[in-house]
Parts: sequence; structure tokens; C-alpha cells
Amino acid sequence: MVKCFRRFFSIMFVVMIPCAHHAVFAEPSPSEADDITNPTYHSTVSEVRLVFFATDEHNHNVQELKKDDFAVIDNERVIRDFRGFTRSDTTNLNVVVLIDSSESVLPRLQTEITDAVQLISRSSSGPSDGLSVLSFSGLGTHVVCSEDCRDLPTPRILSLPRGGATPLFDALETAATLLAKRSRPDVWPVVILFSDGDDTISKISRREVLDKILSIGAQIYAVDVSGSGSPSNGSAVLQNLANDSGGRYLRISDGPSSILDHVMDDLHSARVVTYVYPGPDSDFHSIRILPSRNLNLKFHSRCGYYHDSRHIASQEKP
Repeated sequence: MVKCFRRFFSIMFVVMIPCAHHAVFAEPSPSEADDITNPTYHSTVSEVRLVFFATDEHNHNVQELKKDDFAVIDNERVIRDFRGFTRSDTTNLNVVVLIDSSESVLPRLQTEITDAVQLISRSSSGPSDGLSVLSFSGLGTHVVCSEDCRDLPTPRILSLPRGGATPLFDALETAATLLAKRSRPDVWPVVILFSDGDDTISKISRREVLDKILSIGAQIYAVDVSGSGSPSNGSAVLQNLANDSGGRYLRISDGPSSILDHVMDDLHSARVVTYVYPGPDSDFHSIRILPSRNLNLKFHSRCGYYHDSRHIASQEKP
């Protein structure tokens, strides 16, 4: 199970690059006979690859960042010796928009749908970008359209099934499975979730669905559609999902323009840092990244990674 500690505001997003450790032997030639007692072993060192972005005290993206501006904490080990530190070369998005159409959001559903339509209409139109729209209510998740939804007509969204229970975590699992099927190393998987954060009927738990989100490297941009400005359990759920996945928590009042701008700014300011895997002391490695000079910096990415994610991959099979 994932253990993410919210005492720290710094979150890391991690992707393991599997590298097999192996020994290579060759048949000795006569000239090598004298060396038979000293065989050569060749091995490859496992490497951790972290993708993240940083914001300042005003929640603005930090464009200028040096590798001595931060330290990575991997399972409480302090990492400062980085193999590489560069800007991310990811330029394309694979986005799933999730629209909560359950009973608890019906009074605000019209605003929610309007914002979703505007967001879709303003989305990028690159040939490598994917955009899918799902809604969830009652007992299931409903596919509105898949992969290319930029010309989705408003009446089609307005005709979504609505009312009933809220299978929030089940819907996130469906979104994660959809993103995993179209996973590519040069594409940034993103879930834009419009919801009040309440879940009333899901079969899967929050921790289980977060495992899946972490395993594919997706980021959740959670848009809180609740009408109240006071803290609620649902708002806390949305904030934790966003923070643990390395995304952002936003409010419906921010508007679709701000939401999409945040996604694109985060994409363009993302960095990649790599370091030697610190050791197999546990399957799940918690990750934090802390500022070393400017304490106002916040780092956004996944809260950890699995050293061996085969058990996660097996869970993703339909």
C-alpha cells in the first residue's frame, strides 16, 4: 500500500527504468586460457528517473532551477549526487477529462459541464495529443468519447447519465486503465477531474486507485466543484489525490482557462533528474524533494514509486 506523508509539501514523481543485473561469460580462446581464472563480469546499474516541476510562493512555475537548489529524499536517504538534470523533452499530452454527474453535484452540474466543454474546446490540437471524456454516476463510468474529443458537441455532454451514487475511485481506475493502454515515453498522462470529492459506492479503495495512478505516472488535476468554500472531506480527498500524483488542486471558480494554463505551464517547466537506485530495502519507495536554498519553493510530483511494479501491471488487466 502507498504511504505518503502529508507533513511535507514537497512531492516527487518517479518512473523506474528497469535495468537487469547480469553476468556475461564467453568461451575462452587459446590466447585467453591463462585468464580463465579471472572472468570478467558485466553489469548494468539500475537508475531512478524523476520528473517534477517547481512553484514559488505565489504558485507560479519556476523556470530557472539548478540541481543544487534541491535534494531528493528516497526512503529517508538523502540524494544529492545526480547522474543527470535536464528539462523534460515531453511535449505531448494524453488527457482524460472525468465529469462527476452524481446526485451530490446535480445543483452545480450545469456549471461543471460548461467548464468541461470550454476546456475541451481550448485543448491543444497536436496530432500526438489524445483527449477522452468520461462521466461517472450511479453504478458506473460512462465513456462520452475516446481519444479525439475536441469537437464534442455540447448537447452530447448535456445528455450524460446523472444522479445516483458516486463511484469516484472506480472512475479514476477506468481513466488510469485508458491512459495505460496508450502509454508512450514522450507523452504526459493527465487526468482532469471535475468532482466534489465524495465517493459513496466504489469497489476499489483510494489507496488502490492511487497505486494505479502512480504506476503509470499520471497526474491528477482535481477541480473542486463543491459550492462551499469551507473545508470538507471531499475537498481533502481531492487535494490528496492531486498532491500524491504530482498534479494540482483547483476550484471550479478558477475557470477553464486557468485550469488548462496550469497543465500546459507545468508540462513546459518540468525537469528530469536521475540517480543510482539506492537499494532494494522495500517494494515501495516514498519520495520527497526539499529545497536546499530557497525555502519558498514547492516541488510537485508523485509521492513514490514501486521498485518492482509487476504486481501493479497484473492488476491493470481487464
